[in-house]
Amino acid sequence: MNEKEYTNGEIAIIWKPEICQHSGICVRTLPKVYNPKEKPWIKIDNASTEELIQQVAKCPSGALQIKKLT
Repeated sequence: MNEKEYTNGEIAIIWKPEICQHSGICVRTLPKVYNPKEKPWIKIDNASTEELIQQVAKCPSGALQIKKLT
């Protein structure tokens, strides 16, 4: 399965595009982090680790996941 990883040194956001339902919850919750019109579309440094963890927990498809690095 294709995966992309974005890290801020504390956590990594794993994105699995094949299972993404494009619900838009990520974009609406943290628009400074998630912008599908830009490359890379996830700018993990634009939110705190806690904000990212809370947002990823709301992903309905599981396409976004958190991996703790520390």
